[in-house]
This record gives sequence, C-alpha cells and structure tokens, in this order.
Amino acid sequence: MLGTAYLWVKTLHVTFVISWMAAVFYLPRILVNIAEARDEAAVRQRLIDMGRRLYRFGHFIFGIAFLLGLTLWLYFHISGGWLYAKLALVALLLAHFTWAGRLVKRAAKGQPLPQPRTLRLMNEVPVLLLVGVLYLVLGKPF
Repeated sequence: MLGTAYLWVKTLHVTFVISWMAAVFYLPRILVNIAEARDEAAVRQRLIDMGRRLYRFGHFIFGIAFLLGLTLWLYFHISGGWLYAKLALVALLLAHFTWAGRLVKRAAKGQPLPQPRTLRLMNEVPVLLLVGVLYLVLGKPF
C-alpha cells in the first residue's frame, strides 16, 4: 500500500513539475514577442495578458508541485546530497520564473524591457538548469 501511495505522489509531482516547466519555458518567449511588438498596441496588450495569466498559472502549478515534493521528502523520507543540489537548481528556476513575471508586470506599466536578444538568451537558461535537475534526480550522484 505504501509503495502505491509513493508512486502516485511521485507521478503527480512529476506531472505538475512538467506543467510548471512549460510555463518556465514559455514566459520568456512571450517577453521576446512583447519586446518585438513595440508599435502594435493590441498585439502587445494581448501578449501582456497572456503573460500575466501564464505567470499566475505557473505559480499555482509550482505550489502544487512543491507540496507534492514536500510530501515525498517528509512522508516517504526521500533524501541525499543530490536532493539539496536539485533544490538549489529549482530555486534558481523559480528565481528566473519570478524575474520573467516581473518583466511582464514592467511591460504592463509601459516600462522598457531588455533587448529581444537578451531575452532570447535568458530563454535558454531554464534548459541548462533543467538538465542539471534531471541529472541529479536520475543519477543521484551523491
């Protein structure tokens, strides 16, 4: 019975993490589009609205993934040095997501965004962090 519960919690945790990562990957791309839609007010506003909704959705999904991960840690006693390294990378992913959300809020106020090229480069950061997370979770090197 305990093994079945563990598999369900882990399955749900991974599902919500995947959903959150979709938001983490897409929000910076919306920012690129906002930055490139300078003179197209209707397009820009639609993108800002999309960004706001995605940011709220992402935080909601992250909260569920976090609670499920906390359950794995506390109830099923998942531990190890790899876990703390993974959590550090997840904290960086969350900081990146929060930064992107603040840029959406800045755009909504009519304030300038970084150059589209900078935003494109920042769009790649989560991929690198995710590779590290996956290596730690799958390999458990320490």
